[in-house]
Amino acid sequence: MACTMFGAIDVGSYEINLKIYELSARKGMREINHVKHRIELGKDTYATGRIGSEMVDELCLVLQDFQRIMKEFGVDQYRACATSAIRETQNMLILLDRIYLRTGIRLEVLSNSEQRFLGYKSIAYNSERFQQIIEKGTAIVDVGGGSIQISLFDKDNLVTTQNIRLGTLRLRERLSDVAQRTIRYSGVLEEIMNNELRTYRRLYLKDRNIRYLMLVGDYIDGINRYIHRDTKGDQISREEFITFYDTFMQKDPAAMMDELGIPQENSSLLIPTLVIYKRLLEETGAEKVVTVGMDLGDGLAYDFAEQKKILKSSHNFENDIIEAARNIAKRYHTNRSHTQVMEKISLAIYDKMKQVHGLGKRERLLLQIAVLLHDCGKYINMALSSECSYNIIMATEIIGLSHREREIVANVVRFNSGAVLEFEELASGSMLEQTDYMTIIKLTAILRVANALDRSHKQKIKEVRVSWKDSHTMQILVDTLEDLTLEQALFHEKAEFFESVFSIRPVLKAKRV
Repeated sequence: MACTMFGAIDVGSYEINLKIYELSARKGMREINHVKHRIELGKDTYATGRIGSEMVDELCLVLQDFQRIMKEFGVDQYRACATSAIRETQNMLILLDRIYLRTGIRLEVLSNSEQRFLGYKSIAYNSERFQQIIEKGTAIVDVGGGSIQISLFDKDNLVTTQNIRLGTLRLRERLSDVAQRTIRYSGVLEEIMNNELRTYRRLYLKDRNIRYLMLVGDYIDGINRYIHRDTKGDQISREEFITFYDTFMQKDPAAMMDELGIPQENSSLLIPTLVIYKRLLEETGAEKVVTVGMDLGDGLAYDFAEQKKILKSSHNFENDIIEAARNIAKRYHTNRSHTQVMEKISLAIYDKMKQVHGLGKRERLLLQIAVLLHDCGKYINMALSSECSYNIIMATEIIGLSHREREIVANVVRFNSGAVLEFEELASGSMLEQTDYMTIIKLTAILRVANALDRSHKQKIKEVRVSWKDSHTMQILVDTLEDLTLEQALFHEKAEFFESVFSIRPVLKAKRV
């Protein structure tokens, strides 16, 4: 089978990377070239909220050079992505337009959840023991220039993922003056982290046993090579790391960089990184640090290969998104038995209507997440549950979903029991397009029907089967032992909206068992 040449461009907070990969079903994913250029875009963004013209000019020149390199290597397809340094700029849209007009590259700005999910995919690909490790209590910690992402796994399930805006570059910029005026720089860094980590521990680490801390970052590989300079290994014991930390903090940063084999231009970020690693090790109580060599480029290449069916993963990443949604639902005490019944009904309807709704596998996932979270707002206010559910979803990061997808889910949940807004009214406060609006309307129609069939929250329905009675009538046959008078009354009301969307009349038929 022919190989595919793929280019991955990562525009980060303090570095721009181009990686070129050879992808094939037989040989897997092979990196054949890696070019990097240091430019601290995040320095401007985190300090002023804007990236200066000189940096934009430099960025465009580098991207043009990357285009030339990709052409030389015969790259078939590429993906160029930016993270927080671009995402947090006040003039993001203007900036992206300037970059496209000058380079021809459409830079995709990843949401934080998309960025971390891609990083997590690359971990799964690069670590042979990934599946085995996450069976036990594991925290995957991705330390970037702008923030830290902590994802907790247990028994192969993603328990929760949270973002803390204390990345290495952001910390350095916030304390740039302090670094010049104190010999307690590392101590001050610890102090600024303590409050955030204390809150995180109280909310997410209570009664949780973390055995492994899987660290992702620019320096952990160098630390691992230094500690294992006479041996080989990808794990560092808690005692080995603390000994390393105490020894290196007594040294000059330049000498530290030499010993770790890290370029001197990155020296100002080393101490913040080591402090973050140490404090996370202390807070989680992990016994071992597992080092993982990866970056966003690996995740982009792996995601592309997976979508094109060049590579197949042994790990179910979609299930991680669903499990993350289940844990959010659990946090807000939703009725699990009710959502299980709704899940079964809504997905059965969705699958039967493939030719009618014209939606795909991804939209099916969004419907499933909407079902799981449709009642979370009752935790805040039972009288305004739909609006509260919308606000909770919009304020909660769901790993693997883009901001657009999260907004689709939030609106489906809002319209489940609230009034459906016209497109013009909805679009005035968002970046959703007409196709997104139609997705919302279709998923809402299905969700409303599924919700009506368990309106009593008593799980009266045991089995559900969906079939076509004729081209304009869909029959929903349910097995039950109980009286469905309430459900049948409410079903008629929801069926009208469903019919107005699909021009198909859903008919409920109950079978006593």
